Amino acid sequence: MKTIYNKNLNMIAVCMLVITATLSACKHYLEVPPQGQITQSEIASDPNAAKNLVIGIYNVFYIGGFDPDIDSFQFVIMTDIASDDADKGSSPDDYGDALQIDNLTPSASNGVLNNVWAGHYQGIARANQALGQLQNAQFEAATKNALIGEARFLRALFYFNLVRLYGGVPLLDQVPPASEANQDKYQTRASSDDIYKFIIGDLDFAAANLPDKGATDVGRATKSAAQALEAKVYLYMQNYQKAYDLSKAVMDGGKYTLVKDYSLIWRQKAVNGDGGNNNSESIFEIQAGINKDCSSGINLYTVSQGPRAGGKFGWADLGFGFNNPSASLLAEYEANDVRKAATVITIQDHGTVLWDGFRIPSRDSVQNGTYSYKAYHSRTAEDNCGGNTDHLPKQVRVLRYADILLINAEAAFQIGRAGEATTDLNMVRTRAGLPASTASLLNIWHERRMELAEEHDRFFDIVRQDAVMPGRAATAFAAHGKTWSAKNALFPVPQTQIDLSGGRLKQNPGY
Repeated sequence: MKTIYNKNLNMIAVCMLVITATLSACKHYLEVPPQGQITQSEIASDPNAAKNLVIGIYNVFYIGGFDPDIDSFQFVIMTDIASDDADKGSSPDDYGDALQIDNLTPSASNGVLNNVWAGHYQGIARANQALGQLQNAQFEAATKNALIGEARFLRALFYFNLVRLYGGVPLLDQVPPASEANQDKYQTRASSDDIYKFIIGDLDFAAANLPDKGATDVGRATKSAAQALEAKVYLYMQNYQKAYDLSKAVMDGGKYTLVKDYSLIWRQKAVNGDGGNNNSESIFEIQAGINKDCSSGINLYTVSQGPRAGGKFGWADLGFGFNNPSASLLAEYEANDVRKAATVITIQDHGTVLWDGFRIPSRDSVQNGTYSYKAYHSRTAEDNCGGNTDHLPKQVRVLRYADILLINAEAAFQIGRAGEATTDLNMVRTRAGLPASTASLLNIWHERRMELAEEHDRFFDIVRQDAVMPGRAATAFAAHGKTWSAKNALFPVPQTQIDLSGGRLKQNPGY
């Protein structure tokens, strides 16, 4: 796969208003055995059938690539590549839609925008479908409410991404009855404030009803995950007391600790009990179980970001070459910060040897100079997929403990608890091999960038920080060689979706 623009990018539009109801339980996400067709009566009476329906929501995480996308290549473009942390990568003229976003000049017809919109509404449709069926369940109330909480947690996550990317979006709180699907409320935009209120309602219920880590299957939503996500949501809402309280609840729960060796967080397997999948600081992680056809990994997540041959070529490369850590990011690392080497594959003139012994040849045979180490999945030490590189079983860490420490630090600082903020900050810095620092907004924001680089958070963070400290985004993007304007805080509403609504969806200002 050498040039993206030679791929067929004429995607079938997925309208968020047309929901295909299917009750077949999917087996990939947590290696659940196939259940065949599940009837509504089975769901109402059998908690195992209801559980499999909810697990089916998670399968939307496996889509992506050049299809509707929640957490794969297209989402990476809108979060990392759109930010000052990364450049598009690949060859300069490869994939014009990604180049638009990298240059902060996306048009409403950009296919990436539509794929991410459509992917998230597919997830919302699955969550709403499950919730509609669970309302009629007759089995034990705690089990029923835990399953409802799980579906509402996932729906909240989907809406949180949407509201940060596009602002107000259509608010679908149920599968629309066929007689109502064309009503304005399903085809017009709710306000951002209403979306945030809806998210909080979902997460409040989830936190009150979900079991915590250790009391449910690994990889499924937990009470701590709901609290952690809600703390992050409140940080975006500038409700610092709530962000502090909820992040503190996760910390005080004692379920999580920092992985000792930062570089091991993204490995599949632990090393001497440290790191690996579902490690001690993983609060919510997208699973990627192994099955016979290796279809249970996120489509193109790893390979789209893998090192790419160029110049002299002459080697079997590892991917498409996108999402290259930027000069701006590299310049912000402090001396001796261990996170730099764990985050960035830096291509050396004489060749680059990765942690598993794989050798990338000399710089004259590689397209770009930097790649994301966090997206790397070993083809020798960890690959069990027999060459199916599109679905390499790389698990994605969505929420982890270091993020919660930094949320708590920022919230604590904002409510006058500078001492606690400093303690949180220095827990993260100590793990990074750095000397102690004193909490300030700029110090905490610096630490967020270094700690979470290439984890699909930076674009959201810089927009949020600009709302607190106007001018911050323009300064950051100027250092990255890009020009920021106020309209860039949101992406355009996809023209495909405006057309499907008959023009009732309205465009964001400036597009």
